[in-house]
Amino acid sequence: MICCRKANLEDLESLWDRHIRENPDDPRYIRWKEQFIRDNRTGDAATFVITVDGTCVGEGTLLLNPGCRAIRGRTCLCDGKTVANINALRIQKAYEGQGHISALMQAMTQYAKEIGIQTLTIGVEAAEARNLSIYLHWGFDRLVMHEIEDDTLILYYAKTITTQK
Repeated sequence: MICCRKANLEDLESLWDRHIRENPDDPRYIRWKEQFIRDNRTGDAATFVITVDGTCVGEGTLLLNPGCRAIRGRTCLCDGKTVANINALRIQKAYEGQGHISALMQAMTQYAKEIGIQTLTIGVEAAEARNLSIYLHWGFDRLVMHEIEDDTLILYYAKTITTQK
């Protein structure tokens, strides 16, 4: 059975332990695990997962506080009130192209609306034409900013969402 839901602590531990195993030569994953779990615990972030028969196969995180390390105070990406950033949106290769990430985006968007978020932002590597076209299709059609991160051009787009009444 496939489902999309807000992650619990066990999900986060499992996801990040897998990322660390898959990237043994990159010490950033250990730091990122600590940051993402801390940010979820404090409410500064909300990670959502795609599970297949109880195993996490995909994820995405709403960053809700400009103090989150990935935001680095850039309030055009996340202002702590009405603008949130979608970060670490990924799925295992075997599950790509099956609509699971779209379902995850719907779950994250619904949650964002419920907590009063009015604008979502997302970053994409300029060279990733496929991802960019997907994000444009989802309505991320307003370029907010661009910057070079680790020698890679990243484009940040925004879309307005309607909040719950």
